[in-house]
Amino acid sequence: MRLTLAAMPWQAINRPSLPLGLLHGLVARDCPEVEVTEYHGGVRWAEHLFAADATPPSYYTEIADTGVFHGLGDLIFAGCLYDDPGRGADALERVAATYNFDAAGILRMHELTTGFVEEVAAEILASGPDVVGFSTTFMQNAASLALARRIKGLRPEVTVVFGGANCDGPMGAALHRNHRFVDLVVRGEAEQVFPALLTRLGEDALRGDFADIPGVCWWDGDRSVANVQPAHSVPPGLIPIPDYTAWQDAFERSPLREYLTPELVVESSRGCWWGEKHHCTFCGLNGSLMRFRSKSAEQFWTELSTLVERHQILDVITVDNILDMGYLKTLLPRMAEADWDLRVFYEIKSNLRGDQIAALAEAGIVLLQPGIESLSGRVLGLMDKGVDGVTNVRLLRDCEDNHVTCEWNYLYGFPGERPEDYLNVIDQIPALVHLQPPSYSQRIILERYSPYFERPELGFARREPAAFYRDIYDLPESELADLVYFFDCDDAGIGEDVVADLMAALRRWRRDYPHSSLVAEDDGAEILITDHRAGWPGARHRLTGWRANAYRGLRRRRTVNGLCSHLGELGHDVGAAAVEAWLRDALRDGLVFVDDSAWVALATARIPQKVIMSEAAAAR
Repeated sequence: MRLTLAAMPWQAINRPSLPLGLLHGLVARDCPEVEVTEYHGGVRWAEHLFAADATPPSYYTEIADTGVFHGLGDLIFAGCLYDDPGRGADALERVAATYNFDAAGILRMHELTTGFVEEVAAEILASGPDVVGFSTTFMQNAASLALARRIKGLRPEVTVVFGGANCDGPMGAALHRNHRFVDLVVRGEAEQVFPALLTRLGEDALRGDFADIPGVCWWDGDRSVANVQPAHSVPPGLIPIPDYTAWQDAFERSPLREYLTPELVVESSRGCWWGEKHHCTFCGLNGSLMRFRSKSAEQFWTELSTLVERHQILDVITVDNILDMGYLKTLLPRMAEADWDLRVFYEIKSNLRGDQIAALAEAGIVLLQPGIESLSGRVLGLMDKGVDGVTNVRLLRDCEDNHVTCEWNYLYGFPGERPEDYLNVIDQIPALVHLQPPSYSQRIILERYSPYFERPELGFARREPAAFYRDIYDLPESELADLVYFFDCDDAGIGEDVVADLMAALRRWRRDYPHSSLVAEDDGAEILITDHRAGWPGARHRLTGWRANAYRGLRRRRTVNGLCSHLGELGHDVGAAAVEAWLRDALRDGLVFVDDSAWVALATARIPQKVIMSEAAAAR
């Protein structure tokens, strides 16, 4: 059997496809008689655009990174999917105008898709595949379906199989029953299903019965059958090391190579240990499998070290939804000892302490996505985040201390939120400009599998497939309701006047961050805080006695009473009134942040890396 695995746009072009790498490794381990080739359609599409119009790969990356919430990538391939050159064009112009994309460039991409898909189909079929498997997540559907339809049109005997996050639950069943050229869909995790499916196909059973293979959608004559999806999850020990050899070969040969920095993709866990107990109300990322499963530190270190040594790439992206806290003691010391100058990305929960952030940095985990989402404790409570605004600000400060990049977004539009939940934060944002700002901010989107979607009583009674899907798919609303991931709903929470104030404050934050600092130098006897924040008069604040100990105590979250108790333990007899008065003065000077009744210090403990780099550049 000859198997071709395909990852179509808009897969990141500087990173291998983890699903393809896992499936390749899985087939090599469990079905060694199967000959596997890979087709990296994202790389080929970027090359196609570059050759046709000298479109830089950065433009592809911009769409891949930011286009998911308005369907831009799928809209570009919609006309090709239905042999309708005009399909999606009007929607593309609207998206371009709304989100400041180059309308002419996007429409030109739209025109080029048909020729591209013809080329890809010919290239794939030239290797004589018996089976072509597509992995699809987010904006990979339209391009994958367009190619699958063309392959079946040219060679009907080829078996087309779909899988991936876009095929989870009802989405996979809808994708199958509405596209007759898709022979099989694998719903859920593939590690235990895909080898069994290939074995059955090897028995020439395409027209046979697949009823005993869990989660698979198949055709019984003209009737689409969706087998029950497995409720159990795949044990981490069964997950193979991904094989990225084919991707690296394609990437290194590509004319785009000189424009891109390659990154490896790995996973150390699946699911979310926080979501098992407190599912964040807006999040649908884990689909039907929330249960947290983590690889042992030994297994993951073996995988990570194998891939780094094999591919000689030090930039590593983990796709985990949340860090296994046990890794702080088991995995991180091994990573730190390796001394490889790793630069690793991880998603974490935002309540990590400063010493834990330092341990991450020492291990090479220098890019974090902590899921901050808000700096208001009340709004974070509506999300069921389990943290407050002070905890999130503390994390931003600790990341700045340790030269760790923190990627986060500011979300709004939660049922039950109030204007004052934002106005208190907006008033304090000028004091935060030395800390890393959010990358973007937006009203929340209703996602399938999120509590807000599953439980309309939480505040979103009206839900319907996001409007852009109607411009992508020629399907009735009832089918879209099962196929798609994003849904339109009535806005909740704050109005546009407060949104405008929030956006203005965040824009100023992003503008001022590169040249702002607030640094505390502590010699044990006193603390000298030097303020060089944009928008603030240059100042120095000297703290001595109980005030110095109070500021040291605010390295962690404390209430007024908690701070008084802390000072008492250090031998200071200071009443709550005096402490609160001092805190109010510190708040006026922008030295602390307050959320409800909790306070935290804002000054960083070291000179920020951005200041060091700025001074070095000035010296040159």
